[in-house]
Amino acid sequence: MSIWGQLNLLDPASLIQAEMILFHDHALMIILGIFTLVSFMGLLLLKSKFTTRRVYEAQTLEILWTILPAGLLVALALPSLRLLYLLDEHPVDGKNVLKVIGKQWYWSYESPVLGNVMFDSYMMPTDDLGPGEFRLLEVDNRAILPLDVCSLVLNTSADVIHSWALPSMGVKMDSVPGRLNSSSIEPKVVGVFYGQCSEICGANHAFMPIAVEVVPSDVFMSI
Repeated sequence: MSIWGQLNLLDPASLIQAEMILFHDHALMIILGIFTLVSFMGLLLLKSKFTTRRVYEAQTLEILWTILPAGLLVALALPSLRLLYLLDEHPVDGKNVLKVIGKQWYWSYESPVLGNVMFDSYMMPTDDLGPGEFRLLEVDNRAILPLDVCSLVLNTSADVIHSWALPSMGVKMDSVPGRLNSSSIEPKVVGVFYGQCSEICGANHAFMPIAVEVVPSDVFMSI
């Protein structure tokens, strides 16, 4: 049985993801409006309400179907460009750095703030899962981020192209060998958030999940 929460996007855990959901809803309303208008016009044509004399060489109609699509494109382009700018912006006052390294087929993390801590993150076997843990998503070592602190995430790969994707945070970064990609995350909710590699990287592509735990800042500094 489906419930409402299963029919929507994941709840946002960062402001960027909240902006993405707002843009999704904004675009969806425009698409529904276009679908409704086109369907209504099609029904009128089927009922022969429009004659060839009223449709062909109709200057008013031609002006409308030129101006209206242009206005819709502007209504989509402006918030889209704003969102792209927000995604590319990296605040200079980021107080935490997390380095992510994609490998076949697991993730490695480095945290300079915590004394250059380095660890690997492997998927938990099904037999080792505890109560409330998710199959194919839980890992033995979770990456940890502080709450309400802008964290700079650096991403690279040691072998092939991977993709570090965390939907609740609005992050999807390609892990490319020899290249360092970066993104910023400012979590607004405490909890554990899951993701998966989003680039087909080999035989065990489906078995390298991502688990990030967000904790209060004082707890983070005491680790």
